[in-house]
Amino acid sequence: MVVNTPLNKLYVEDCIAFMRRLPHSCIDVIVTSPPYNIGKDYSEYEDNKTREQYLDWMEQVAVESKRVLRPAGSFFLNVGGKPSDLAIPYDVENRFRKHYCLQNDIVWVKSIAITKEDVGKGNGLKKDFSVGHYKPIQGKRFLNNCHESIFHFTKECKTELDKLSLGVPYQDKTNIARWSNKKDKRDRGDLWFIPYETIKERRPHPAVFPKKLPLMCIKLHGVREDLIVYDPFMGIGTTALACIDLGVNYLGTEIDKNYVAFANERIREEKAQLKL
Repeated sequence: MVVNTPLNKLYVEDCIAFMRRLPHSCIDVIVTSPPYNIGKDYSEYEDNKTREQYLDWMEQVAVESKRVLRPAGSFFLNVGGKPSDLAIPYDVENRFRKHYCLQNDIVWVKSIAITKEDVGKGNGLKKDFSVGHYKPIQGKRFLNNCHESIFHFTKECKTELDKLSLGVPYQDKTNIARWSNKKDKRDRGDLWFIPYETIKERRPHPAVFPKKLPLMCIKLHGVREDLIVYDPFMGIGTTALACIDLGVNYLGTEIDKNYVAFANERIREEKAQLKL
C-alpha cells in the first residue's frame, strides 16, 4: 500500500492519531527517540507521567506502528534512562516485545575511555585516551551514563540488513581470506560509538540525538530510492536531515509547532548546503 499522505513533510500532530490515518504496511523504516519520562523540560509536552501511563502510551505507539510498518520493515527505538532509574528502556522494550520481535539490541556509546595496553601494539595508540561527551554525575552512588539503547524491532526477526554499509576494516587482515568475502570490511556489530555533535547555536529542544544515529539506522536497514522513513517524535528534525542526506523519503510528526518551525528551518539549510 502506498502512503496516502504527502511525503517529505513534518506534521504538527500526535503520532498515534497520525498513524491511525495511514494505510497498513506503508512505512519501511521508523527511527525515533521518544520522551524518556525523566522530567525533561520540553516546551509543551509534560515529561512526568506515572510509569504505568508512560508504558501504556509507548505500547499504543508499538501497536499503531506495527500496523503501518511493512512486513520486512525496521523500527529503531532509541530509549535511555537516568542513573536513579536505569530500568526505563527495558520496561519500554518489554512493552514493545509484546507486539514486535527484538531482532537486534544496539548499544549507542556516547563516550568511552580506552587504555593503550588494551588495544594491542598494531593500532599505533601512544597513550590512554577518552573520547565523546556526557553530562557528569555528581555524588558517589552512580557512574557517569555513557550509553543508551537502540532497540531494533521487526515483525518476525527475518528482516535482512545491509550490514556492510556500516562495515569497518579488519584489524587482523588474515581474516579477509578466512571469512571469504574478499573485502577488507566486516560487520560493525551492535556497539556503535556516536559522539554528540559540537553545536554552537542554541537549540530549543532539550534532547537531540546526533544525525549520525538515524543515518546509521537507515543505512543498516538498506537504502533505496523509494524508501519511506517515519519519525513519530521528530523534535527539531534530525531524522529528516539524515533522510535528506541519504536521498530517501521522510515523514515526521511532532506536537510542538515551535519545534516543527525550527526543524523546517534546519531542513531548508540542509537542502541549501546540499544544493537540492
